[in-house]
Amino acid sequence: MEPTGVLLDAATRLEQLAARTTPGDWRTAGLLASRPEVVAHSEDGRTEHVAEARAGSGAWIAALSPALAVPLAAWLRAAASAPVQPAAEAFARALLARLP
Repeated sequence: MEPTGVLLDAATRLEQLAARTTPGDWRTAGLLASRPEVVAHSEDGRTEHVAEARAGSGAWIAALSPALAVPLAAWLRAAASAPVQPAAEAFARALLARLP
């Protein structure tokens, strides 16, 4: 598969996976027993504990595991060269808003 096809396939599969998981803006909210409590906040104001929706969330968590840190960081560094693409900037800003 050509590089362009790989990128487009990865983007499509990531969107499909996101559509199957607990929607919303995930935020930590303390501890639930001995594990971090993660709550999804939907646009209409509803909330849902992500742990209660493990069937839909597990694949998302596994897909975006720490194994992606190195290639994502490399992509961000490569994308930082001029001209910066709006999608790369939007991704970096969204990521920074969620990083400690």
